[in-house]
Amino acid sequence: MIEREITGRLTALFEQYPFVTVTGPRQSGKTTLCRAAFPNLHYVNLEAPDQRDFAESDPRGFLAQLGEGAIIDEVQYVPQLMSYLQVLADELGRNGLFVLTGSEQFRLSEAISQSLAGRTALLRLLPFSLAERQRIGASNAMGDVIYSGFYPRILDQGLEPRQALGDYFETYIERDVRRLGEIRNLSSFRLFMRLCAGRVGQLVNLSSLGS
Repeated sequence: MIEREITGRLTALFEQYPFVTVTGPRQSGKTTLCRAAFPNLHYVNLEAPDQRDFAESDPRGFLAQLGEGAIIDEVQYVPQLMSYLQVLADELGRNGLFVLTGSEQFRLSEAISQSLAGRTALLRLLPFSLAERQRIGASNAMGDVIYSGFYPRILDQGLEPRQALGDYFETYIERDVRRLGEIRNLSSFRLFMRLCAGRVGQLVNLSSLGS
């Protein structure tokens, strides 16, 4: 596994705050980063139905099983957990408690602003940089970069980019965008995404997009 450029900042902030919240697109490497940076922390993923049900029905019991430190992945699935994390941090009164990750920026930001403001450092992890791409042996020739992109899984596993990125797009539409109540017409949103993709590198023309 390649060490991400953000690793040093993540470990430093963990010593300065009760929580560090790592956000970023799906499959940008958040889970891999956090588990590699903190191998001794208990890990739990709230995308798993049993863990999510436990956290929703008994948040105190859920946190008690984790002790005084853990990585909680996809924490946006149980936003009410933030209030209990706030109380726990105030009770323990020390830094380096939990690393939180989330893929849905809007829901997560709202939950954090209500309960963990001032108690958590915020880090945003994007897919590989050009330097990280190069360190795993991927070509940085312009055509290769445009075609294969920067997502770690595509480059690490040698996936066919057209298929993998198409699957990613469908997952984004079905799992993330569908949960945003403000976007009701998914067909129109799909068209909007394709229009944006076709205008990469051009000046934004809102009138053209709107028509």
